Amino acid sequence: MFPAAADAVPRPRSPQDPPPSKQRDAFFDNAKYLAIVLVAVAHSWEPLKGDSRILEGVYTVVYSFHMPAFIVISGFFSRSFDMRPDRLRRLITGVAVPYVLFETAYSLFKRYADHDPGMDISLLDPWFLTWFLVALFIWRLTTPIWKLVRWPLPLALGIAMLASVTPDIGDDLDLQRVLQFLPYFVLGLVMKPEHFRMVRRRSMRIAAVPVFVAALAVGWWAVPRMNTEWFYHRNAVQEMGAPWWTGPVMVLAMFGSSLLLTACFFAWVPGRRMWFTALGAGTLYGYLLHGFLIKGVDFAGWFDHAWLHRPLGELFVSALAAIAVTLLCTSPVRRVFRFSMEPDMNWAFKKDATDVARVRERTTAAPREKVDA
Repeated sequence: MFPAAADAVPRPRSPQDPPPSKQRDAFFDNAKYLAIVLVAVAHSWEPLKGDSRILEGVYTVVYSFHMPAFIVISGFFSRSFDMRPDRLRRLITGVAVPYVLFETAYSLFKRYADHDPGMDISLLDPWFLTWFLVALFIWRLTTPIWKLVRWPLPLALGIAMLASVTPDIGDDLDLQRVLQFLPYFVLGLVMKPEHFRMVRRRSMRIAAVPVFVAALAVGWWAVPRMNTEWFYHRNAVQEMGAPWWTGPVMVLAMFGSSLLLTACFFAWVPGRRMWFTALGAGTLYGYLLHGFLIKGVDFAGWFDHAWLHRPLGELFVSALAAIAVTLLCTSPVRRVFRFSMEPDMNWAFKKDATDVARVRERTTAAPREKVDA
């Protein structure tokens, strides 16, 4: 899903690597950008939705597919991951290091901006949106296992169902979310490019319209009848005061509905280059930085203004959130914050023998090519 730091030295391709492409796939960059906009807009609705049944209904519909869409794409682009040193380095520098930095930054931000002296810095307890980096790190490390087993998706669903009835898992590393969202990542791993082409057919785009209309109607109906916590996947069923058997049932039901809405979302994503396509490469920046804006406004009490809780105010907040996260994905912002999200940490790792041999081969081949010429 997110861009990782480029290797300092070219590396040889592995047989498991996808064939090289001349340019990025516009569809996936478009999907990532549109999904991050939905993430930011949905976060901006959280302080407002309690006053509007319609907004809460739309919020639940968006929450049912925007993170699954991100996670499916993450799984799809993790298909070639193995335990090769260069890939492990990129996992550490592109996911683990940003988690440490931003979990620390968010904890300090809440402590001082929200006047919460009890907010501790704990890397075991992700706060707000940093949980996704923990999850991505764990999911990607387990990728070789999912590529090995015969029925990866049913196994992942079984793990998610068991997690939903196991409160003893606790809050460390937000493992409930890691396990309950796991099937979406595994689904991305087993998907092929033709599966994405199937959902982008014209017939699917047409069918997506009534599906979303029906989903919005169900979301409005479910507001007083359903606990929104189900959409966060962060608690066991016992912690929500529901019968134990509803946990596995809801995992399957929400996986099915989220998968349907995610397919409809992909059907609407344009496949050609758009004005926002290049921003898809900066979704990590938009994701990790927009939280400071949303929480900062919330801590300052600006969401308390009555006019923001009316329809025009809600539209205004939504537009501001979309504009803000768009700006955070742009090249100037990425250059400023690259040190924290794509750090150059070659000094921290031993040189890979394969890379060293490749460089030696290139340097010795250059003079020979001149002689031959």
